[in-house]
Amino acid sequence: MMRAVIIDDEKRARNYLRGILEDQFKEVEIVGEADGVATGCQLIESESPDLLFLDVQMQDGTGFDLLSKIVRSKYQIIFVSAYDRFAITAIKFSAVDYLLKPVETADLSIALEKIKQSNTTDKVQMKLDLLLNNINKIEKIALPSLNGIEIIKLEDIIRCESDNNYTTFYLKSKERIIVSKTLKDYEDMLESKGFFRTHKSHIINLAYLKKYIKGEGGFAVMEDGSEITVSRRRKEEFMEVLANFI
Repeated sequence: MMRAVIIDDEKRARNYLRGILEDQFKEVEIVGEADGVATGCQLIESESPDLLFLDVQMQDGTGFDLLSKIVRSKYQIIFVSAYDRFAITAIKFSAVDYLLKPVETADLSIALEKIKQSNTTDKVQMKLDLLLNNINKIEKIALPSLNGIEIIKLEDIIRCESDNNYTTFYLKSKERIIVSKTLKDYEDMLESKGFFRTHKSHIINLAYLKKYIKGEGGFAVMEDGSEITVSRRRKEEFMEVLANFI
């Protein structure tokens, strides 16, 4: 049994989430609710839950404020929020789970399954530390690799390459990190950080672009010597990005 608390300033949202959990997820026991940062801190201290369902924006602060105030222990976190672009981006980069309101049962099931499979407190701690560091300015990304969690500076990523449901990150250090997520998952995160998807199989960091070779689509030559295909359908947008980037 997983002991959980719900921290959200909207009573209707708390009731809705509690209803889904009590009806369909018997392995989760709701041991308390709170409506803000102050009451949430008190609840966590008194109940020592295994799992927090935590809202991002509340009347007396944010879920991030709450995390900075409490002593972090063994608990896991699932953020539950209405769409907040920057907050969700920071959460994604830190590999912390989140659900958008209104919560869908299927999404909740996937998030809970991830929680069950996450087996070390150290991994959770790394993610939360990175999340709090990323709140003001996103500079690093958490990559769940075969060996655990790799915390990588965005400026150290040269390119990413797709291999079906896996993505390989090529770093400035010549290290390669293989992640069991699709390239699309990372395109959504990286596109506003100086990266560009040149092809269905490739994302490049424009900071490492050495030159562009013209062709039907052409090739992006990177500083590590790799030649990355630019697809015909991405060529025009790529040229526009280059014009603004130079």
